[in-house]
Amino acid sequence: MNLKDLRGSAAIVGVGHAGLGQANGYTEMEILVQAAHRAVTDAGLTMQDIDGICTASVAATMWAMPVIEHLGIRPSFIDSTMMGGSSFVAHLLPAIHALSTGQCNAVLVCYGSTQRTSTLSRAEIGRVRKNFDPQPYETPYDPLSPLSSYALAAARHMHQYGTTREQLAEVALSASKWAQLNPEAQRRKPITLDEILAAPMVSDPLTVRDCCLVTDGAGAYVLTRADRARELRHKPVYVLGNATAVWNRQISSMHDVTVTAAQESGRRAFEMAGVRPADIDVLELYDAFTINPILFLEDLGFCKKGEGGAFVTDGRIAPGGELPVNTNGGGLCCVHPGMYGIFITIEAVRQLRGDTGERQVQGAQLALVHGNGGTLSSQSTAILGTADTL
Repeated sequence: MNLKDLRGSAAIVGVGHAGLGQANGYTEMEILVQAAHRAVTDAGLTMQDIDGICTASVAATMWAMPVIEHLGIRPSFIDSTMMGGSSFVAHLLPAIHALSTGQCNAVLVCYGSTQRTSTLSRAEIGRVRKNFDPQPYETPYDPLSPLSSYALAAARHMHQYGTTREQLAEVALSASKWAQLNPEAQRRKPITLDEILAAPMVSDPLTVRDCCLVTDGAGAYVLTRADRARELRHKPVYVLGNATAVWNRQISSMHDVTVTAAQESGRRAFEMAGVRPADIDVLELYDAFTINPILFLEDLGFCKKGEGGAFVTDGRIAPGGELPVNTNGGGLCCVHPGMYGIFITIEAVRQLRGDTGERQVQGAQLALVHGNGGTLSSQSTAILGTADTL
């Protein structure tokens, strides 16, 4: 068996989220459980049908164990691989392997975080992360992490390719316009390009509007084999391709801070899916910072290296543009509870099911989801499609 044999063999059949924005009075486990039950119900299943689970958390190294307890399940397949924000895109392929071999029949992928309303201060969370995940070439200098790393990539891209702050701001402006169409988005107030450029600088060249939100939130989705998926409540969204690549942990260990492992994960995902960038109808890219979509559009093959800044101008990725990107408002304007990959997956599924209301991309058949973890460290690409793409 090769990866192409797994193309379309599994489908996402249910999605759900909970606690978006501020989940006052709830723990991250409590909103995770809420999102999980909503996804399972959305699939037309019960929690007793779930015999596979994928989950990860910044807060705990053995996170899958208490999640299993709280859900009341006894799964035969468990994956708690933690690669930062890309984890919940990277979980797809291991889950598909488990489904295809008969190890399990229904996999729940779930995440929850209350990083906005947590009793721990952000400074305390930062100290915990540094102690848990020390980066020997960077931690001694106490950078503003992860912000300084992404600012470094943005500054280098500007120096090397002539990318401008106005082009970075175009990414934020596009996200804002999509968020205005999404009643679930946390930052819906209209904003102008000049207001984005005039926002307070936090790590040159990135302003506060170049940075993702800090919110609470939980998300979940359910995977089954394709034959079972066709019998369930919603039209299935098939996983046509998925690949993950890691070339570094620290940004200081990148060979070129303008080139990410998305080049590899994207190439392999496209090969498995048997499609090209030109075939994609909607993109959901991990936009923790405005430089991210620019880098990923280049590395995934939607434009040449160095042309990402020009590519996003003139509303090209905004509502009404030729390439819809981050249709829920992204991590910049919709929601960003620490690790965002599960929310872009949910948005892609909802777009392909045709149930996103005013922001719906008409006729969408193929969606690309791209997750990023760490500081441009782990990269995972998934290509999802409707039944017409099989």
